Amino acid sequence: MKKILALDDSTTMLQSIKLSLLRKGHQVSTFTKGSEALAMLGKEKFDLIITDLNMPEMDGITFIQKVRALSNYKFTPILVLTTESQAAKKEQARKAGATAWITKPFTPEQLLMVVEKIAR
Repeated sequence: MKKILALDDSTTMLQSIKLSLLRKGHQVSTFTKGSEALAMLGKEKFDLIITDLNMPEMDGITFIQKVRALSNYKFTPILVLTTESQAAKKEQARKAGATAWITKPFTPEQLLMVVEKIAR
């Protein structure tokens, strides 16, 4: 079981992510705002972080950079789930510190496969 933090401005997407991960026994905390997710990262330790890229308050690239600046999260896997499929965006996320990338829409099986692969 992994402790996972998921950030997306879509509550529907967060519900889908949470249900998929809960079925595999993972513990999931969900957030719609980057600032709230960062505050939680300061209080608890997570094994994996999932984030969207396009969000109104704080975009995913900025969020990833802020996470990587936290000493407890320098090496924690970060999975990006986004509608973006451009190579430049992927490279930008990778440089910020993203570990893996899934383009929306995706199946629960795709999500679980990547989570199992990167959250060891």
